[in-house]
Amino acid sequence: MEKVIIVGSGCAGLTAAIYAARAQLSPLVLEGSQPGGQLSTTTMVENFPGFPDGIDGPQLIMNMHAQAEKFGARFSYSEATGFEPLNSHIRLQIDDSEWLETESLIIASGASARYLGLENEEKLIGHGLTSCATCDGAFYRNVPVAVIGGGDSSAEEALFLTRFASKIYLIHRRDTLRASKIMAGRVLKHEKIEPIWNTIVVRYVPDENGEMSAIDLRNVITHKERRLPIACVFVAIGHDPNAKPYSGKLEMDKDGYLITKRLVESKHPGVFIAGDVADRVYKQAVTAAGAGCAAAIEVERYLSGLPLK
Repeated sequence: MEKVIIVGSGCAGLTAAIYAARAQLSPLVLEGSQPGGQLSTTTMVENFPGFPDGIDGPQLIMNMHAQAEKFGARFSYSEATGFEPLNSHIRLQIDDSEWLETESLIIASGASARYLGLENEEKLIGHGLTSCATCDGAFYRNVPVAVIGGGDSSAEEALFLTRFASKIYLIHRRDTLRASKIMAGRVLKHEKIEPIWNTIVVRYVPDENGEMSAIDLRNVITHKERRLPIACVFVAIGHDPNAKPYSGKLEMDKDGYLITKRLVESKHPGVFIAGDVADRVYKQAVTAAGAGCAAAIEVERYLSGLPLK
């Protein structure tokens, strides 16, 4: 029987692991199918406190991993695939086979950004292809960029990027935005934002160094194609929370994000939730780390029999 299992090894999971390990709980961390989470695909992080010159995303994850391991956290590349909340403990299935038992559980499995599924996509993530304007917008000052999407998220991304980019092309497959009227109005009035309607991206065009240099577009009505030179593509078509094992057993919203009370608590005693698997608003490394810290502290109190504050 484990004292605590942590599902996920991004900022939320690793911060939880550091705190739980320092509390002598010997946490078992299931790293899952994408060890390190979304930061493992980020080339430079400039907004994580303590690094005035920025830090490479994978390096930040490696540092956090080593810190947790130093204090006694254990790691497994296994992935959680099943979940049974019992009265006295929790059962967790890994890799569709073995079942583990634990007194407490921290779910920090994150969310996966939706991309377009085009050729060279994985290679270009972090090299002119991203899903986070807040994270990467400042790297693209005074250059043209593209935002893909038509909802509130894409509108917010486009408006945020007006602080940095010289031009923002908002590419949408329909002829009107799905965003709220207020957000759509702000976007369409902004002098830096140019919507490109009834259009999809059919091809990424990298330069000789493997950095994004242009995209090929196709009009869905005329079927004509053209090439648009840009420095970065911001894909804003949503995220999918990595919460499938908990479907029907823990509370979720309509989009599959786990619902928490008091920041990190689930409806089931001993099960706590941290990071992007529950956060549909901020989606930042630092907010995930804060939630991971809170979850580990709540686990320590839960296991010691203290009332949760």
